[in-house]
Amino acid sequence: MVKRIIIIVSAVLAVVVLAVVGIVVVGDLSAPRYASGAIAEGPTTEDEDFGVVSVYTVDDEGDLDPAADGLTEHVWDTFTRVATDDFVAETMIEYQVGDAPKSDTLAAVFQSDDPEYWVLSANLATSTEDSDLIATLIHEYAHLLTLDGTQMNPGVKTCRTVELSEGCALGDSYLWDFEQEFWAEYSDAPAPDNSDEDVAYEFYLEHEDDFVSDYAATNVVEDLAESFMTFVLEDRPDSESTVARKLEFFWQYQEFIEIRERIRTEFQSDLGLVG
Repeated sequence: MVKRIIIIVSAVLAVVVLAVVGIVVVGDLSAPRYASGAIAEGPTTEDEDFGVVSVYTVDDEGDLDPAADGLTEHVWDTFTRVATDDFVAETMIEYQVGDAPKSDTLAAVFQSDDPEYWVLSANLATSTEDSDLIATLIHEYAHLLTLDGTQMNPGVKTCRTVELSEGCALGDSYLWDFEQEFWAEYSDAPAPDNSDEDVAYEFYLEHEDDFVSDYAATNVVEDLAESFMTFVLEDRPDSESTVARKLEFFWQYQEFIEIRERIRTEFQSDLGLVG
């Protein structure tokens, strides 16, 4: 499972507060707010972070069954705006929703039993601020773009690139290119599947200037997703820093430039983005 705590970058904030496991944000006070609602009746399952979660099936049109409402619907609609209707219909098979105030996780994506399809899991308790929500769903979208079947080979017995539960990164994958450019030089880097916050933070403290957030230091997969989120939300950098080079990494791919432009246009009024 690849998940995202509450993190966002400075261009769309009123206040930013660094935390041990990410950047926790107090967003624009004028942004819409939704009450954290009760879990809907219907199919449920257990989630390691969120406890009991409601389960919605995603049909071939990208619609939910049963239909959602309130904050549950808003989170899904926001995700669809980030990823597009067509992408959601082709990629997503399930949407799980919990309400866990004690968890700092906002959302996660993971492969279903059929690795061709993915599940979005969301925490209503941490989804009430649109600035946080949009940034996090862009982060999750990055995982979907970089860990799908066009990027990973699940059937390889010996992996010479990056090995994850999703498979082995292909030699021409975004993840492998990113790893070779930015992570290969570290002798103290966490493993690609690291989820230990203490390990991540210790690594971050040693290389603080190399990351857009401390959560990005969790592993190369989260660094890629956090950097992509920042690439989408921030202006193009004008420096030679490692962070700037990570953001510049995405500018070499026309498909990412087009995604950036589409998302920024879609959420221009929501986040006060310019251009």
